[in-house]
Amino acid sequence: MSTTLKVGVVGVGGIARTHMPGWAASEDAEVVAGSDVVEPALKEWGAMHGISRLYTDVKDLFADPDIDIIDVCTPNMYHRDLSIGGLEAGKHVICEKPLAPTPDDIRAMMTARDKAGKLLMTAQHFRFSGLSQAMKTEIETGTLGNIYHGRSWMLRRNGFVPSPTFVEKKHSGGGPCIDIGVHVLDLTLWLMGNPEPVAITGVSGAPLAHLPGQFAAWRPSAPMPDIWDVEDYAVAFVRFDTGATLVLETSWLLHHDIDGEDMQIWLYGDKGGCHYPEGKFLSTNYETKQMYTRTLKITRDQLEPHAQEVVEFARAIKNGEPSPVPSEHSLQVLTILDGIYRSQAAGKEISLV
Repeated sequence: MSTTLKVGVVGVGGIARTHMPGWAASEDAEVVAGSDVVEPALKEWGAMHGISRLYTDVKDLFADPDIDIIDVCTPNMYHRDLSIGGLEAGKHVICEKPLAPTPDDIRAMMTARDKAGKLLMTAQHFRFSGLSQAMKTEIETGTLGNIYHGRSWMLRRNGFVPSPTFVEKKHSGGGPCIDIGVHVLDLTLWLMGNPEPVAITGVSGAPLAHLPGQFAAWRPSAPMPDIWDVEDYAVAFVRFDTGATLVLETSWLLHHDIDGEDMQIWLYGDKGGCHYPEGKFLSTNYETKQMYTRTLKITRDQLEPHAQEVVEFARAIKNGEPSPVPSEHSLQVLTILDGIYRSQAAGKEISLV
């Protein structure tokens, strides 16, 4: 392995733009190549970043012996095969969320990871903010005690991307459940200590997506996609092997009093509770009958979390450390999200074990 890890980006539009500042800031890695099926976009990206190794066929990128890391930034339904292809080529792989649309896909990726002996990481950037890191550290001191219940949601009001890659299942694998629900659920489970889900009751549907005149607030003049075959909201009640429970809500179109996006997590333990994103912790002294609320003091992030996550991935490789976001955690997340769809289809609670 060279002193500086060499990175090849697959899918250079969209979310890849948020990764590039992190690769630029990394002391351990640099982007030297890219691949995309849209050649004009690929050439423009290469010119913007001074990168000349540009491949319209991803197999050529995988075959490049100089590449150490593959950064997969494509639509969801292509994550599995591209990540496995990178691993089989002997590369470490960081892949955008969700790691894959189904638990079986993730299991296949984990098998390829283990066979290759390389790191595989899901780009769950919310874990890498200073706030999230501080809350995780505080919770691990035992300040909440036994966490027995949680509430988490990620909600938008007319907040979707009017593109087939988001609203057609053949590209995305699902709607807000997989697109943004994956964020808040991953962060929630991580803060809870990643208990194993054992049962789920889920409901999903699209009561608003097909109303006449529907629009995306971010691009109100953009035409609606011809096909929208994913949900626009999903809710779930999850039970874990610890006895803990969780209520999860996610939507792109909810009539909810927000400006942009509302992402919140409440965790409740027998010693205290906490709230994200306020960084607030609540407790009670039963002897003095006093209730206490305190808020963590967080310093400003030096890097935006999308950038920090790739820095941490490269650092883990150089230091011989485990993946900063283990695929086993992503399997838990997708087992729940996939379970919402299966519960909706069955019309009842389903077992996850």
